[in-house]
Amino acid sequence: MTRARILATTALCLAATTASAQFSLTILHTNDVHSRIEPINRFDSTCSAEDDAAGECFGGVARVKTAIDDLRAANENVLVMDAGDPFQGSLFYTTYKGAAAVEFMNATGYDVMAVGNHEFDDGPVALGRFIDAAEFPVISGNISVGQEPELTGKVAPYVILEVGGEQIGVISALATDTVETSSPGPNVIFSDEIEVLQQHVDELTEQGVTKIIALTHVGITKDIEIAESVSGLDAVVGGHSHTFASSSDPDAEMTYPYWATGPDGDFVPVVTAYAYSKYVGELHLTFDDDGNVIDAVGDTVLLDASVTADEGVAARVAELAGPLDEIRAEVVAETTAPIDGDRGSCRAGECEMGNLVADAMLDRVRDQGVQIAIQNGGGLRASIDEGEITMGEVMTVLPFQNTLATFDLTGAGIVAALENGVGQVEDGAGRFPQVSGLRYTWDPAAEPGSRIVSVEVQGDDGSFSPIDPDTTYGVVSNNYMRGGGDGYAVFAQDGQNAYDYGPGLEVVVADYLGNQEGYVPYTDGRISEN
Repeated sequence: MTRARILATTALCLAATTASAQFSLTILHTNDVHSRIEPINRFDSTCSAEDDAAGECFGGVARVKTAIDDLRAANENVLVMDAGDPFQGSLFYTTYKGAAAVEFMNATGYDVMAVGNHEFDDGPVALGRFIDAAEFPVISGNISVGQEPELTGKVAPYVILEVGGEQIGVISALATDTVETSSPGPNVIFSDEIEVLQQHVDELTEQGVTKIIALTHVGITKDIEIAESVSGLDAVVGGHSHTFASSSDPDAEMTYPYWATGPDGDFVPVVTAYAYSKYVGELHLTFDDDGNVIDAVGDTVLLDASVTADEGVAARVAELAGPLDEIRAEVVAETTAPIDGDRGSCRAGECEMGNLVADAMLDRVRDQGVQIAIQNGGGLRASIDEGEITMGEVMTVLPFQNTLATFDLTGAGIVAALENGVGQVEDGAGRFPQVSGLRYTWDPAAEPGSRIVSVEVQGDDGSFSPIDPDTTYGVVSNNYMRGGGDGYAVFAQDGQNAYDYGPGLEVVVADYLGNQEGYVPYTDGRISEN
């Protein structure tokens, strides 16, 4: 199939013609690839060449290319979409920023992409360069970029695509908490997702467009709310929450598609395709002659060893990987068992990777009088398998190039920080606090802002005592959180004697692991539920 033709990206397009018969549309989609350019292992981190050769790995952009080519050839009327966050997550991003991602997305033939929150990790300039190189529109309807020179005129609110002689409107929204989870800067202004999406559906409907898809980066909970709240939507294709959906795997978190009930009583399919290039979503929509969805079927397609990597793309990946191999191959330590860094673990409770990273942070600066370490669970991006640990694996867990940050904060401020951290667990937010040097109990049933039940600080002798609201404690975190990221405004506003320019967090963890004689992963009850 040929790629869809872009008809318009603003309200200045011509009126569309009404469909005269049933129409079938196939949407192939990815989301949250997070710079997993190479194949990944079962822990979602970069796969070794040996494991890949043994058929034990998944994904990678060369398999994505093959899968999309095959599915495009097998279906008529195809659109290829990405729901955001190709940025951030491996040495490919650290080294090439968005240049590698956009090169492979161009080669694959995407038709449209939604802006994700991590596209702002290096400020608007990196996103602007990505869009300049993209051969497809990059859209987001609820951000205003007119005051941001790096993005002015580059991010359309929506796009109208022609496929099979029909006009398909694609609208988009980005999570409004991106101002806390990334670095869009003061010139990117966010609006309410649902209000803006409804506005754009109405605009497209007035132009005669009867088939409208929301391509979003807001997370599955918000996606379902959008489907239930926005009148005139035909489907929602989402990302951000890394939700595993499937119509065939009984272990999936949700069915594919999930049928939401729209505000007019119609059913709206909602889909997403996990993350890290492991799956391609395949959604088949059937529209009646009025442009209403009357059927939706499909599944997420697992890109395992049965999917042959595209030779040309694989060769280019290997070429770009060459300069990275020496760094990644360095063995820094060994672990006696897998270290769990799964987002489902580290964003909802104590996890092994959280303990490792927080312990490493505190160990590095304890001799400076620091007593407490707090690390956001969302900053931990992968698990590590048993055996040798390479620097590449550490950098996959900690890809953000954060630095160690120290400061002083009162006990009351620390409790407020913990309240922020447990305030959005239901949404899978990355702010969940992994800690060292203290232990706390929280109540998930309580209202956000009043969930912390108790906090105790560990003394030099290893014993714990209740935190004193009026006492000032030495705290170590990362520079992102210290600057107010993930809602930790109390660190930025009330932290004293701050120093944000310590060593890189990945270096701190690698050094800490290197000093262990076979690291033993563990949890010890430092975080508990009431």
